[in-house]
Amino acid sequence: MRRAALRLCTLRKGLLTPVRGLIQGSQNPEKESVLHVYEVRDKLREIVGASTNWRDHVKAMEERKLLHSFLAKSQEGLPPRRMKDSYIEVLLPLGSQPALREKYLTFQNTIRFGRILEDLDSLGVLICYMHNKIPSANMSPLSIVTALVDKIDMCKSSLSPEQDIKFSGHVSWVGKTSMEVKMQMFQSHGNDFSSVLDATFVMVARDSENKGPAFVNPLVPEGPEEEELFRQGELNKGRRVAFSSVSLLKMAPNAKERTTIHEMFLSTLDPKTISFRSRVLPPNAVWMEDSKLKSLEVCHPQERNIFNRIFGGFLMRKAYELGWATACNFGGSRPFVVAVDDIMFQKPVEVGSLLFFSSQVCFTQDKYIQVRVHSEVSSLQSKEHTTTNVFHFTFMSEKDVPLVFPRTYGESMLYLDGQRHFNSMRVPVALKKEYRVEP
Repeated sequence: MRRAALRLCTLRKGLLTPVRGLIQGSQNPEKESVLHVYEVRDKLREIVGASTNWRDHVKAMEERKLLHSFLAKSQEGLPPRRMKDSYIEVLLPLGSQPALREKYLTFQNTIRFGRILEDLDSLGVLICYMHNKIPSANMSPLSIVTALVDKIDMCKSSLSPEQDIKFSGHVSWVGKTSMEVKMQMFQSHGNDFSSVLDATFVMVARDSENKGPAFVNPLVPEGPEEEELFRQGELNKGRRVAFSSVSLLKMAPNAKERTTIHEMFLSTLDPKTISFRSRVLPPNAVWMEDSKLKSLEVCHPQERNIFNRIFGGFLMRKAYELGWATACNFGGSRPFVVAVDDIMFQKPVEVGSLLFFSSQVCFTQDKYIQVRVHSEVSSLQSKEHTTTNVFHFTFMSEKDVPLVFPRTYGESMLYLDGQRHFNSMRVPVALKKEYRVEP
């Protein structure tokens, strides 16, 4: 499985490498002016006219109502854009600016992957604004938000906290109101940058008040490489629709999955009794319910995005850190992340919310640990909880981990869902001990 997946990783890296027309300027960021990661959110505030003061946020959002006249009535009325129009490179100067390094470090002097997720989320939004730029308007009438993290694959496990990191990305596919963004992360090694991470995000455009959908500029691919990227975007959309249509929340498991669950159930029956209720764990196994961890966040204005809701990158970081702790506690060693996929932003989180995270191991195989994190907000009036996100993370431990066994039918569905997400993983990576990506 690993060799085949590594071959797929090599193929995908070839597809995701920016084509010649997209590459802008030198590959050495020290020789040119490059936007820094910490400048990205400032640039986003400038694009939408967001205030840096929380007390002014209502006034700022009222001013955005005046931008409705700039919204297109149809996509046909918008000029087409090329992939290179949205292409951007952004530098995270961990090596050249040591003062910035502390924000990204764990206590073991490793890179915090949760911070990388925040940077990817902000960069994806900026890329989409570049694609939809209106020269005649000082501010954009669009409210662009993250709808889905389709896939993040780690192509390399070792990251030095003392070398610069570079992000690049561009819009790779466009629908009527949605956009797919391809991003890559590289790390400096001398004068060269080696690929570390491939990411695919899906963004949606909303009107200036973030109340309804808005049309985005069409995308015209140039040349066979861009046409292949665009075609892959269409395939990704179809894959997401197909995956959703067979969701275990909608359809029963298939015959193979039913057999798997039944065999697991039989293996937990106590041979000393003739009863379906007497359950015992096989050797080197853990009940799924015993792998849970939970946390609570009070959502303060500091973590708001440019539209005064809680920043999606913050949600991903907190979910990832809880998921990592769950895998660490379960496996008995410090794991590293291999893949992130299918993070759906179902409901925005308002400032002031009580945000509950619940994490559990739902599937294991050899050294791999599949973790599902569920987040929900609580209504202070009705006490009801509403799901905001579901996160899926694949970790790899330093040693083989126990098998996880469901006890109930609901847990059995979680197990199968985790197995499906694990089987969709395309980039297993060999463990390297010198530097790892951690919370």
